[in-house]
Amino acid sequence: MATCASALVVIAKAPVAGQVKTRLVPPLSHEQAAELYACLLVDLLASLRSFHLADLFVAYAPADAASIFADLAPTPFVCLPQKGRDLGERMYAVCHDLLESGYESVVLIGSDFPVFPREFLERAFGILEKAEADLVLGPNRDGGYYLIGMRRATPEIFDDIVWSSDEVLTTTLKKIDTIGLKAFLLPIWFDIDTPADLSYLKEIQAGLNVDLLPRTLSWLKEEGRYFGGGPVGKNPPR
Repeated sequence: MATCASALVVIAKAPVAGQVKTRLVPPLSHEQAAELYACLLVDLLASLRSFHLADLFVAYAPADAASIFADLAPTPFVCLPQKGRDLGERMYAVCHDLLESGYESVVLIGSDFPVFPREFLERAFGILEKAEADLVLGPNRDGGYYLIGMRRATPEIFDDIVWSSDEVLTTTLKKIDTIGLKAFLLPIWFDIDTPADLSYLKEIQAGLNVDLLPRTLSWLKEEGRYFGGGPVGKNPPR
């Protein structure tokens, strides 16, 4: 039963070696890439447990990963399987289903980035609540987006997108403009998809909030990760 007018959904994949963050291999091994993804996901979910402006959900893939997320997702998250053939269909489906169930707005966020400032989320829900825009987007530094929020499920903005490309945000904004909707852009953040992103994370880790990223920063420190051609962990990939 809904307790808030809005829903916040973390779009997540099971942290299984060979199925997540494969563009980080090399320099990481598949096992190391899955470890890093799990750290990012656990830190993100922990940081959101107390978020009070929305009911909390995890939309997970694959559909048979329910037991994994039952262990990973803390209370009060509700876990839902993703539905659809590609990322666009899956994001549209969760937005459509939650809005149809009675929520006034839905915000989706990814699960593969360092925890961003809480103010970004508060701003997103505030914009939607006041109807200052039809959609809210959080741009990634790589040309995608880490957040999308809406008050009406609009399939067109998820269709014919080349996901994981540097044109995702640009193409989405063009679609929004074409159908006559208004978008609001949040500050830029970053996710961890490529070796360059790993290097960037390593460079800025001293400035990140340790309280929000305990597992991720511990992973970086304790395993002695080095990027840009150096050794990776205790067992560098061959």
